Amino acid sequence: MNLLHKLLASASLLALALGSVHAQNRELVVGSSATYRPFAYENPTKEIVGYDVDIIKAVAQKAGLQIKVVNTPWTGIFAALNNGDVDLVISGVTINDKRKQSYDFTIPYFEARQLIAVHKDSTAKSLKDLAGKKIGVVTGSTGDDTASREFGKTNPDIRRFESTPVVISELANSGVDAAIGDNGVIAFRAQEHKQLKTVSDPAFPKEYFGIVVKQGNKALLDKLNAGLVAIKADGSYAQIYKKWFQAEAPTLPAQ
Repeated sequence: MNLLHKLLASASLLALALGSVHAQNRELVVGSSATYRPFAYENPTKEIVGYDVDIIKAVAQKAGLQIKVVNTPWTGIFAALNNGDVDLVISGVTINDKRKQSYDFTIPYFEARQLIAVHKDSTAKSLKDLAGKKIGVVTGSTGDDTASREFGKTNPDIRRFESTPVVISELANSGVDAAIGDNGVIAFRAQEHKQLKTVSDPAFPKEYFGIVVKQGNKALLDKLNAGLVAIKADGSYAQIYKKWFQAEAPTLPAQ
């Protein structure tokens, strides 16, 4: 019986070890809303591409992680993370104190700010100039927070939509008078419509995007941070940035 017990114990330890290896090598599911060109979008062959996608692929390679990027609508992206449908999120998510109460963020991978889009004949030069105007934002976005702080969360003039392309389409068709959102996406989408222009309010603060994981998932967070540090150090981060924004990459804070 002693020998049998030893064999069973050895078999159990081996199963645990193999399970641990399998868990470490498991393909991680990355949630990204593929409506945020140039950060993430579907190309003609339905492959998800973009700045965020290139970043997470480069980080994963450095960190030794296997990943699969899945198109996850912005309105449900945090629920997907909470439910375990995705293991991490990279989708132009602004790091802020409210979100840090529920999730953990990597060090920044993009410097952002809010940007306003209006019709070319608009005289608006700042957020305050939009008082009394219909403003389009993406539900739950930083643009939503910005408009809500300035004009009141329940203000009927704030119109909420599921994605930036929908917001810009509403603006182009005069369904709203202005749109507020992340600079990279708003600038890219606005230039697709010759009747629109962008307005940069100098009062808007600098913001940063981070990769999101479940709160307390330190093991994954550490690997992602190590990958980000590595791609910044070897120049591949700068190459990815220049590819998508035709500009030199900014110096990002270390935390």
